[in-house]
Amino acid sequence: MTRYFKEIAIALLIAGTATVQAQTKKKPNIIFILADDLGYGNLSSYNAKSLTPTPNIDRLASEGLKFTRFYSGNTVCAPSRGSLMTGFHMGHAYVRGNAKAKDSLSALRPQDTTVVQRLHANGYKTGMFGKWGLGDHDSKAAPHLKGFDAFYGYLDQRHAHDYFTDSLYEIVGGQTIAVKTDPKQYSEELIVNKALQFINTHKNDPFFLYLPLTLPHAELKVPAELMKKFQNADGSSKFPPETRFEQKNSYDSQDQPHAAFAAMIHQLDSDVGKVLDLIKKLNLDNDTYIFFSSDNGPHAEGGADPEYFNSGGPLRGIKRDLYEGGIRVPLLVRAPGKIKAGTVTEKPWAFWDVLPTVGEITATKTPSNIDGLSFNAILKGQPAAKEHEYFYWQFNEKGLKEALTKGDWKLIRFKNEGQPQVLELYNIKQDIGETKDLAAQNPAKVKELAALILQAKSPAENKLFDWSYVEK
Repeated sequence: MTRYFKEIAIALLIAGTATVQAQTKKKPNIIFILADDLGYGNLSSYNAKSLTPTPNIDRLASEGLKFTRFYSGNTVCAPSRGSLMTGFHMGHAYVRGNAKAKDSLSALRPQDTTVVQRLHANGYKTGMFGKWGLGDHDSKAAPHLKGFDAFYGYLDQRHAHDYFTDSLYEIVGGQTIAVKTDPKQYSEELIVNKALQFINTHKNDPFFLYLPLTLPHAELKVPAELMKKFQNADGSSKFPPETRFEQKNSYDSQDQPHAAFAAMIHQLDSDVGKVLDLIKKLNLDNDTYIFFSSDNGPHAEGGADPEYFNSGGPLRGIKRDLYEGGIRVPLLVRAPGKIKAGTVTEKPWAFWDVLPTVGEITATKTPSNIDGLSFNAILKGQPAAKEHEYFYWQFNEKGLKEALTKGDWKLIRFKNEGQPQVLELYNIKQDIGETKDLAAQNPAKVKELAALILQAKSPAENKLFDWSYVEK
């Protein structure tokens, strides 16, 4: 009998060991949290003087790796997110500017394969909760056609301005459809709750969770109870002086825009904390990479005041600029046991590098024709096998803007139709605030980088973003 129980015990021990080994071999989960118009200086881990402490997001820095020179795909929403999804920079991307999701030309095409589609084909459960911005429900780029098993949130950028809405979109029965919501409920709460449900549902699966939250993008509107946290007992703002913002375009009026903005940053931070806490509760810490970034620099819309909040930190410019403040964004990556806690890298990387990096982490095939390179080695504390020679952006609202960085040098090109071009040159290591234009003193460097700008781009396939007329 004793021998029988010993054999049982040994069998259970072997089974337990096999289970542990199976868990160890599980493909890692990936969570990518993307804030909307969050400035480099809005996080206290990047700006010690920030008026909006972000203790939960700061945990990602203290427990992981902080990138101090990471770049978004563009200086506005849709093209930046397109770059993240497809691995192309603005010289080769199909979507190179903002447009409504309802315009089919602003949507990704069937051949624009996303990182999500690749992960889905590799056995991942995939979910998105927040703002898509790359295709409407009836387009060829609706979320259910771009690799997502689950989606809940906004499709169109303009719709996403409204935090209290009577409808959102959801994948139901394999289709992306409109679903009714209570306009008295804060959409951020609805979206985050759906994301937490997704994690709970797929805790035993390898999963990819894309969480493109709409905070802190205007409009500056939050629930009354949340607003009270940033008001004094008499209802006045804790962030004076306040200037009432009058309704404009699709943004509602706001009596206390400073207090509302601070509340939105607080809510964003709290929601990141909810994700971190759930991952810990489910014992998924050692199986999960968590990325946190922003789609572009801080906005000045809807009553937002980036100067008051020092939203750009030491950087010049905001959203719609190609100065560093418009395109340099936070990136924090946490993966206990895989990424050394409290580390910092000054190496430059960008949104188009996320696809190959996630591909390497998850053993998912990466296409060879994209612009991105993997920075997985950097996450491990090792030198990257290959780094970029340069980084390139283009943007056109009221004329064509282009920017290119190579090493510490950065060239910005401005070209309006029928006008001569203007070239500005900065050494962003010595002058992170881009205060000293060195073009006149360095004609050879200007010529070198201007030549690379021509080399970095191909004509836009999408006629919405064909800016060749500007060159005339």
